[in-house]
Amino acid sequence: MSLTIRQLRYFIAAAETGQVSHAAMELNISQSAVTAGIQGLEATLGARLLARNAHGVSVTPEGARFLSRAKAIIAAVEEATRSPLGEESQVVGRLRLGLTYTVAGYFMARHYAAFRRIYPGITLELSEQPRAAIENALVSGGLDLAVMLTSNLANTEELASETLFRSRRRLWLPSEHRLLAAPEISLKDVAREPYVMLTVDEASRTAGRYWDKYGLVPRTVFTTSSVEAVRSMVAAGMGVTILSDMVYRPWSLEGQRIEQRQTVEPVPSMDVGLTWPNDRPLSDPAKVFRAYISATLGAGT
Repeated sequence: MSLTIRQLRYFIAAAETGQVSHAAMELNISQSAVTAGIQGLEATLGARLLARNAHGVSVTPEGARFLSRAKAIIAAVEEATRSPLGEESQVVGRLRLGLTYTVAGYFMARHYAAFRRIYPGITLELSEQPRAAIENALVSGGLDLAVMLTSNLANTEELASETLFRSRRRLWLPSEHRLLAAPEISLKDVAREPYVMLTVDEASRTAGRYWDKYGLVPRTVFTTSSVEAVRSMVAAGMGVTILSDMVYRPWSLEGQRIEQRQTVEPVPSMDVGLTWPNDRPLSDPAKVFRAYISATLGAGT
């Protein structure tokens, strides 16, 4: 088995933060994905790179030697992804970019900063809007491009899309919840629990699709548009919820633990990607942004 760029990124993040949970937060992925990636890397190399302890993880002597090599590989990959776009670094213009709430809060910031450094001649005008408003603005010409939840895209006749990554949806539970001891958890089990429903980015409508599929209705005790409110309420034991790994964090603002589990029934992922009108060509700044974000995320595969 060969190592992957994704495994290297996971290892570097865990080594630098000293916590697998912090690495997961930094990378916007689940803690289990980081753990599995690092274990796969260690198996490929035949060496233990990180030592687990009560406070997190520390780099082993073998890990310390490999860390500098891993950073050099990542630096080379990042340079390689920029090189094909080198001539485009001279592109000048304006890009009106629409963002949905979840994308704006949990995905876009680090990519915006990096893009601005590499392409200083392109002015990014960001606009956070609901999905329907973004779709209308793309069709009418008010926006050039959007980064949004492509899994929610409705106007597929007039809009083209490209999914960049899929974020798995899983059950969130407070620590010491009785279901954590269950060998498996079904949606029927979840339906018996008090449920905290998120509404932002049409989360409740999306949830309705998979609840309806199995003929179940969640016992909703509170509805909110705030992810942080959901996080705090689940951690405090007010209820459970099902949300994506992209917005998951293992701790609430109050410092209480939140656990994740997969349900027996498959729950559709939350897909993040690019959307643009299919009746007119992308502007040069939009083409550059699309190539950049695709190459940047592709480097993590």
